[in-house]
Amino acid sequence: MVSVPIVRKRNMSNLDQVLKIYHHKIPSFLVPFFKSEELNRIDEVGMHCGMEYTSFPFYKDFDKYSRFEHSLGVALIVYHFTHDEKMTLAGLFHDIATPSFAHVIDFLKGDHDKQEATEERTSLLIKRDDVIQEELTKLHLETSDVDDYHLYPIADNDSPRLSADRLEYTLHNLYNYQFASLEEIQELYDDLKVTLNEEGVEELAFQHQDIAKKFTLLTLKNSHIYVTDEDRYGMEYLARMLKRQIEKGILTEDDLYTTEKEVIIKLLSNKESKEDWLDFRSLSKIKKEETPSSNTSYKISSKKRFINPLIIDKGRISKLDKEVDNAIRSFLEESFDYYINQSH
Repeated sequence: MVSVPIVRKRNMSNLDQVLKIYHHKIPSFLVPFFKSEELNRIDEVGMHCGMEYTSFPFYKDFDKYSRFEHSLGVALIVYHFTHDEKMTLAGLFHDIATPSFAHVIDFLKGDHDKQEATEERTSLLIKRDDVIQEELTKLHLETSDVDDYHLYPIADNDSPRLSADRLEYTLHNLYNYQFASLEEIQELYDDLKVTLNEEGVEELAFQHQDIAKKFTLLTLKNSHIYVTDEDRYGMEYLARMLKRQIEKGILTEDDLYTTEKEVIIKLLSNKESKEDWLDFRSLSKIKKEETPSSNTSYKISSKKRFINPLIIDKGRISKLDKEVDNAIRSFLEESFDYYINQSH
């Protein structure tokens, strides 16, 4: 093991302290992969799907939280609980194909309910990255060992179970949204162990019911943020704007697989697309409408992300705690059957 800075190219920020909770050091076999062009690219793709560029008050002054940081976090969690190299690398690479503005592209492709379109190029990008291929060879691994993290249930499993991927963005956002302190995140993390779930498949699970309840109720706060009118509207607005620029030839779909900075520079280089980008950046207030009042009135569904964790030797928290069960049901019953529009 070697001790190296968790985040490259900049000093540690308070937000980066979350990564330190997952594992005290970066496993030495991971370090050479950080030279990968594709991994460096996703360090310039944000986790907030472009919402940090808007003027919505909630997203003001957020610390940088990139797809690389998330992916490294997933890798550290997987390694912490498994010490398995190929599972850890699958976690590191799972978001390597994420385009600029991330799940906005799911909205662009009409996949906002599942949000899986961003995974389409994973294997291709791993195969064409010389650094990754060279380092995989040294570890006697193939692309097929690391290009599908769905193969490893500790890294990824079906919602609403708990996996390293779901755990990482949950804990990171609990801190970023100021819903939990570093000490609380440490408490949650330290209570986890690997166990076999109802189907005999390995899963991260809590040892104590009270900690599992705290975690679940906190995660539901995140869940509500992910589907706010502001978030859904901003992503749909940006998706439609990007689609227009692609149709006009100002952008190509391949441009979206560069960095957000590069995409924004292209948008700013054309008068019309510059105005569209600045309009998007000015979004600050949203209103509900019974009927559409303009061509910027949208009715938007969204994927509802939540976690129903397992408690070792007891079962799912929703089966054990009525308050949690009611909170989950209430979230799932939220209706998006109305129009939303920007409010000037």
